[in-house]
Amino acid sequence: MTLQEQALELPLKWKKPQRIFVNSMSDLFHADVPLPFIQQAFDVMRQAHWHQFQVLTKRSERLAEVSAQIDWPANVWMGVSIESNKYCFRADHLRQVPAHVRFLSLEPLLGPLPALDLTGIDWVIVGGESGPGARPMKEDWALQIRQVCQEAQVPFFFKQWGGVNNWPASERHDVR
Repeated sequence: MTLQEQALELPLKWKKPQRIFVNSMSDLFHADVPLPFIQQAFDVMRQAHWHQFQVLTKRSERLAEVSAQIDWPANVWMGVSIESNKYCFRADHLRQVPAHVRFLSLEPLLGPLPALDLTGIDWVIVGGESGPGARPMKEDWALQIRQVCQEAQVPFFFKQWGGVNNWPASERHDVR
């Protein structure tokens, strides 16, 4: 693992407000990321108050463990990934975090989520897996989550079906 300390302060140079997805190819809450580095990243996000930062992790246990040692700015959205019912516990960890906005990234959605609890959740993203060998996502899984979101009055964002073979029959067309 390599920490990119030289990149931490880049958002301070960007004057036009942006939505910034932090660590799109890594995880800020990985066990090998030192707490002072995490705190430094949050300090920069606090200073760059004109941007909105979205932080996503699969390491929800570490997130919950260190969240009391982070000064949570209002412009940070904190989220966890849940790809199957086995990982719904990550939402429980997220609820312990004093982030101003908490979101779930249900992607790649690999199964139904009957245990999904949206208490304390502000936003849900759903998407299928993309790339070669993408595993299928069933339309019913996404529709069930949308229904749960509607009942809980939580915004639902459908990102993608995933690989072309994952699209519902009504959405398929000849792409040649």
